[in-house]
Amino acid sequence: MMSMQPVLEIFAPEGFTFWPTGDHKPFDHLVLNGSLTPAEVGTAVWRLADVNDVELDPEADAERGPRPEDPLDGFLHGLLTDPDPYAPGGLRVTDSATGTVFVPGCCTGLEEWRGWLGVTDGGGAAWFGHDPDARVEWVGRTVKLTQDADDADSPVIELPPEELRRLLAGAERDLRGFLALAAAWAERQLPGHAAALTAALARALDLEPPA
Repeated sequence: MMSMQPVLEIFAPEGFTFWPTGDHKPFDHLVLNGSLTPAEVGTAVWRLADVNDVELDPEADAERGPRPEDPLDGFLHGLLTDPDPYAPGGLRVTDSATGTVFVPGCCTGLEEWRGWLGVTDGGGAAWFGHDPDARVEWVGRTVKLTQDADDADSPVIELPPEELRRLLAGAERDLRGFLALAAAWAERQLPGHAAALTAALARALDLEPPA
């Protein structure tokens, strides 16, 4: 049986006090869906804000405004103002019959998840990170998921395109479920930033904001 899960690369925040978060191992993956606990949602939001909290060049600073002096506003500033925020992770596919797992490589993100649709709808290939070089491609009448295209002995998962489309539809539902959950979390935890934060999370997941 095949399963697909949207995952966010995560680790435990240290010394973070703006809102409650959970405990996670370094460089673990947090599965995003509509069933997370408030602490898990808090960890995901922390990770997305933290990874987008970068020093801007003068041109970008002029477009997005200077970093606010308030600590919370300053921490959220990068995520809230970035038109294309980064969400480290991707889609993880597991073949329970063989135990083979396809995980996103380095430097790829959930904002790129729709790249899978280009393979299922039009053939060709798509890359999802490096070291390992994770590749998804149409081969013959199947879609081939290669964990490391540079390794001749790399683990491989093969499945029909219609099965991959079904899995992608489920992954999208999970992402939408997480976004709705995070929007409700933001209303409770960060009411002054809820609308802007929800919109930023939607951009990071390449989704429309919930109605």
